[in-house]
Amino acid sequence: MWPSGAMAAMGYLRLCLVAALLITFCRAEISSKVGINYGQLGNNLPSPIHSVHLIKSHLKAGRVKLYDANPHILRALRGTDLVVSVMLPNNFINPFSSNQSLADSWIESNLAPFYPTTKIRYLLVGNEILSLPDKTAWFNLVPAMRRIKAALKRHGLNKVKVGTSMAMDVLEASYPPSNGTFRSDIAVRVIEPMLQFLNRTKSFYFLDVYPYFPWSGDPYNINLEYAMFESKNITVTDPGSGLVYHNLFDQMVDANIFAMARLGYPDIRVWIAETGWPNGGDYDQIGANIYNAATYNRNIVKRFLSKPPVGTPARPGQVIPSFIFALYNENQKTGPGTERHFGLLYPNGTSVYEIQLNGDVPKRGYKPLPRPQPYKGRIWCIVAEKANRTAVVGALAYACSQGNKTCEAIQPGKECYRPNSLVRHASYAFSAYWSQFKKQGGTCYFDGLASQTIVDPSYGSCKFPSVTL
Repeated sequence: MWPSGAMAAMGYLRLCLVAALLITFCRAEISSKVGINYGQLGNNLPSPIHSVHLIKSHLKAGRVKLYDANPHILRALRGTDLVVSVMLPNNFINPFSSNQSLADSWIESNLAPFYPTTKIRYLLVGNEILSLPDKTAWFNLVPAMRRIKAALKRHGLNKVKVGTSMAMDVLEASYPPSNGTFRSDIAVRVIEPMLQFLNRTKSFYFLDVYPYFPWSGDPYNINLEYAMFESKNITVTDPGSGLVYHNLFDQMVDANIFAMARLGYPDIRVWIAETGWPNGGDYDQIGANIYNAATYNRNIVKRFLSKPPVGTPARPGQVIPSFIFALYNENQKTGPGTERHFGLLYPNGTSVYEIQLNGDVPKRGYKPLPRPQPYKGRIWCIVAEKANRTAVVGALAYACSQGNKTCEAIQPGKECYRPNSLVRHASYAFSAYWSQFKKQGGTCYFDGLASQTIVDPSYGSCKFPSVTL
């Protein structure tokens, strides 16, 4: 929907611009150094010591963000000049929210032994907790943040700022940006007290921004070059604010800025906790390739490091601190194939493509990358090679319980019953389910038990249903 009144949006914008001028002196110390997200969901990743070496010497990152407080990694970061962000895992939020001694103990055991020789400066309480179904954790989030802040102060870790990371789905409206509005189920009870806390403690609004996802969900109406900072002549004018946008990233960030202003907090600083582009994925995940990943990440790094700073249309000229996602391709991440293909590095430590997070470009320029064409043809969904057979039984039952005659062909006496094999029957069921429900959001995943193939698994008179791209 378009905003109800341009005057209101302009009022929010004026608040943002005036506040930005008033607090510029507070922000002067914020560096534009680009950081890296160091995830650990892989069974083939280098050691923490080698990973820290790669972060510093190979990627030349200025910061690193962890998804826990792994002591081996914090030890490997000792004595380096890398600024570190750590995280309190999601499952600690509920118990910590009402128990100060638990928060004190966690800080004492997990952070105090490494501070200050490891430059821990940020502690995120939970990861995208407001996108998860546990509503109890939503309402315990800010109390937990307060407990953690008190524990840090008690142990003398006064330089550590507390925040939490949020995805774009904390907004119920984001287009145009001046219409940015937080979800009604969290705006008053969670977001407003959180913004009050962030404002009082001079912390940041940590935001995960992935233009890949809105683009891939609507590639016919969102231009790919606009999503990757490659557009030369495409602009979008916000009718509410009059601001002109040249890329999708700025639109997404500013929607959150306007949403904060709508609640009375126009000047809380934004930190990009995650952004990136997948370098690979499943056959049906368009645009997930090395060429596009290199293009987006090189462009966003250049933008983050611009001198003078570029900012966004709602906050021009301001530094936006950032972390790129991610250090490695992580083979144990769940979900679609893209989830395992966001790394700047392969698990063996080699580059997926050339990039340095300090903005350096080789004198010879970047080596040209092939620009792959999207796959066109049929795809089937079959049981993954190492899928747990007991779990496959349950997934088969689920697939067969959905839709219209999904598993009729694998019933006794039917064309796909023989051979009477669990893998054969489940593969047929997975393909049949996916072909029926893909347009409604169904996936070929089944909790990691399925994988896509372009090799037709049909045999004899048994013809497997498929999806056609």
